[in-house]
Amino acid sequence: MDNKQATLQFLGLARRARKLVTGQDLVLTAIRNQKAKFVFVASDAGANTAKKFIDKSNYYHVPVYNGYTKDELSTAIGQKRSIIGVLDAGMAKKLVTLIHNQKGE
Repeated sequence: MDNKQATLQFLGLARRARKLVTGQDLVLTAIRNQKAKFVFVASDAGANTAKKFIDKSNYYHVPVYNGYTKDELSTAIGQKRSIIGVLDAGMAKKLVTLIHNQKGE
């Protein structure tokens, strides 16, 4: 299994463990309250939406990744979403590791 598939499967595991928050308003609130430890923004999300969440995540020092499409993220968590926040620090750390391995860093 490649790291991209492993990352998406781990994202599904985080969903089943109830360690995710989805939807623009909920993720934005989680970022502002510093409860979000990692944020996924779909690569095909709207330009304004992507900019807002990337800027907000950078301001609050929350890692953000936009390397997956809406379809990939939606399939991974079983809901149609383009913005996903990870609330658990351990799961966020694992996702960062999987993504860095995927990039070959």
